[in-house]
Amino acid sequence: MAQDEQQDPRQDFEAAQDTAWHSLDVETALERLQSSADGLDGEAAKRRLETHGPNRLRPPEKDGPLKRFLLQFHNVLIYILIVAAIGTAFLQHWVDTGVILAVVLINAIIGFIQEGKAEKALDAIRGMLSPKAMVLRDGHRQTVDAEELVPGDIVLLQAGDRVPADLRLVEARNLRIDEAVLTGESVAVDKGLDPVDEVSELGDRSSMAYSGTLVAFGRGLGVVAETGEQTEIGRVSTMLSEVESTTTPLLRQVAQFGHWLSVAIVAVAVATFLFGYLVRDYAAMDMFLAAVSLAVAAIPEGLPAIMTITLAIGVQRMARRNAIIRRLPAVETLGSVTVICSDKTGTLTRNEMTVQEVVTADRQYQVTGVGYEPHGDFELDGRDVEPDDSQPVLCEILQAVMLCNEAQVYEKDGRWRMEGDPTEGALITAALKAGMDARQLAGRMPRTDVIPFESSYKFMVTLHHDHEGNGYIIMKGAPERVLAVCAEQRTADGDQPLDPDWWQARMDEVAECGQRLLAVATKRVPADKRDLTFDDVEDGLVLLGVMGIIDPAREEAIAAVGECHSAGIQVRMITGDHSLTARAIGKQLGIGDGEHALAGHEIQEMDDTTLQERARDVEVFARTTPEHKLRLVKVLQADNQVVAMTGDGVNDAPALKRADVGIAMGVKGTEAAKEASEMVLADDNFASIAHAVEEGRTVYDNLKKAILFILPTNGGQAFTIVSAIMLGLALPLEPVQALWVNMVTAVTLALALAFEPPEPGLMERRPREPGRPLLSGFLIWRVLFVSALLVVGTFGHYFWMIEWEGASQELARTAAINTLVVGQMFYLINSRYILESVLNIRGLLGSRPVLIAIALLLVLQMLFTYSGPFQFLFSTEGIGWDEWSRILIFGLALFFIVEAEKAVLRPRLDPTRA
Repeated sequence: MAQDEQQDPRQDFEAAQDTAWHSLDVETALERLQSSADGLDGEAAKRRLETHGPNRLRPPEKDGPLKRFLLQFHNVLIYILIVAAIGTAFLQHWVDTGVILAVVLINAIIGFIQEGKAEKALDAIRGMLSPKAMVLRDGHRQTVDAEELVPGDIVLLQAGDRVPADLRLVEARNLRIDEAVLTGESVAVDKGLDPVDEVSELGDRSSMAYSGTLVAFGRGLGVVAETGEQTEIGRVSTMLSEVESTTTPLLRQVAQFGHWLSVAIVAVAVATFLFGYLVRDYAAMDMFLAAVSLAVAAIPEGLPAIMTITLAIGVQRMARRNAIIRRLPAVETLGSVTVICSDKTGTLTRNEMTVQEVVTADRQYQVTGVGYEPHGDFELDGRDVEPDDSQPVLCEILQAVMLCNEAQVYEKDGRWRMEGDPTEGALITAALKAGMDARQLAGRMPRTDVIPFESSYKFMVTLHHDHEGNGYIIMKGAPERVLAVCAEQRTADGDQPLDPDWWQARMDEVAECGQRLLAVATKRVPADKRDLTFDDVEDGLVLLGVMGIIDPAREEAIAAVGECHSAGIQVRMITGDHSLTARAIGKQLGIGDGEHALAGHEIQEMDDTTLQERARDVEVFARTTPEHKLRLVKVLQADNQVVAMTGDGVNDAPALKRADVGIAMGVKGTEAAKEASEMVLADDNFASIAHAVEEGRTVYDNLKKAILFILPTNGGQAFTIVSAIMLGLALPLEPVQALWVNMVTAVTLALALAFEPPEPGLMERRPREPGRPLLSGFLIWRVLFVSALLVVGTFGHYFWMIEWEGASQELARTAAINTLVVGQMFYLINSRYILESVLNIRGLLGSRPVLIAIALLLVLQMLFTYSGPFQFLFSTEGIGWDEWSRILIFGLALFFIVEAEKAVLRPRLDPTRA
């Protein structure tokens, strides 16, 4: 039994740091770790635990809840709202102050709750570590907490165990481990003891068992090489804690817009104060109150609420299309995505192995249908054939793979399920498609003996006897092993000498399609043969055929990739699977040309500049590690791309967190992937991403429409006040009246635009440029143009009432406010389409939310104008039919002028740049 030397235990493993354990033979690895196949003694384990610490991942430092809550107010638009609250409080309009502060507080609470859910990825990864482990200590098997494992411990593994630390295997019997959470590879990996090349990719390190992976089959022993944060999963956790989440395009644009708006409002308010005080000789206090009124009028108090509500409506729409949003801004970010980096297994493919080719000596069959649901046909030269007496070799090979098999495929609760090895499940499904019954076949040809599959010899053999006493050996396994023991090949006309060159050519063709190959052979034996030995399969077998198996591309994913391409979105496949498989699947999906792929070791050798250049052209990346995925996302973002990343494994979590939109799989995804993501696909289907992109573009369009609608209200009010000061008149709007207009138009009229459906041709547009500001030159023009129209109507009606009608200030202000609001009602109908005309039934009356909003605002304005309590609060008076007729004429005029402006500009503007 190995013992630690009496020295500083930290020195024991100095030489072991950064060791490529997979490249060492068993004896060398045990020597480096000062251990043996008998394990450690308790005292040695205790000392090592003190040195290396517990086998767990350290929790990250996090901001406390108070700091996280206060940070919700660190936003320019929120600052503007707080300034508005201070202004109304200075004027002692406490109700208005309360309303504004309530808006600020609600936004902060929503952000706090969303952020509270956002940083659980590390917790999810820590939860993947096995809580218990079976070890050899003091010469006995013991069950210990996985946290107590130390380098040098010998751990026992069996089917169903989660590997508790990174292990260098010292014994393996039929051992297969599902490493999908780390590598993304869809098939459990055969494990052995032979060392592999030091530069081997993670998925090729067959001599290792990694922490967090799952033992799918067989048994083994391993010596603990790394624990805690030194494990592969620990490295992913460390990467995840170091990854900075990027802000979304919308938040960047809103921050930019907020800065611009705040500067503009302050500049106009100061200029108005100076003009009134220096040129018009107004008293300083009067001009200060006027400047505050102007600022309150110009600030779009309802905009943050409208943004939140519009995003929330987008969340509901996406949920109905199987896309669950975890962070609100991600809704809009999806609409600006320029590149989607997708994992292969389970996202673009079904993660269900399927037989697609059956090659016999004289025929090559295609098998339709995908997954473990046994619905499909057999095709020969493009026509359907029945697996019956007319296709004897096909029937025989299907019977053989059903008999020489340990998997089960069955229907339960209306769904087909598979238990066992995915490859064997695919073979059973192919036989079921031919109408075969596993139980009935086993009854006719019961199994007498078996040589189980083992990675060291790469085949499985079973012995069967029928009721006439005939004995049959069936062998399936790696083609090179099976062909080596075959002397003949079976055809419909009988057995013929084996043609190895012909078979190699056929297998190369199938392999080029990304399919894994499995050969099947048989041999007649005497009736009294009851035991199997390796000598029985050394020679004399007859080759039945070779089967091509693949995890097939989803049909709906193929269509979705095409839709993304038509929308100007690039699609990249980044997978841990083999290059050949990745290229073949990519070609089926329309990703890449099937000829070129960049492998992980090539990525490793490139600097960021070279990788960025290659990533512009290469669409398929194979044999990638978590570091490679993260680097690819970073270089694409550095190339000014908005990146969505999909994934389901722990290996995807750092890239998911770094991407502009991380998209996790809801059905087969790990909790680590889900918690690192902004969006979860409820159906694990790439097609749902295309739907989400459409919804994201719709949300952005609707946000743009809402902003385009709200800002002219503020502009109209602000410039009405400026016009009055320039002409030496009393203010047409008091601050409380301006606040009323801002809030009621925002929560009624602007909110209706959040429900607008996608505009025609939305998914034919190219993505908007990531650095493009929220307000383009055209949109600024539209805001100023409509603001000017509203100023003409609002101030014109006010001036008319004062100068020509001799009306009181209260009556003139009431008429002016109603002019402004009715103008906004008509402009709301214009705003349903930014460039397209609404002069049709669908445009005028096609939106129920718009009609409801207009009806609701009419009721509110009637109360504002004629209700006693409202007249007292807002200093209004009832207006007559003359005023209403002028107001209606102005609203219609504004509507037709804006439609005319659209008609003039429409041919000159690209919708994506409007």
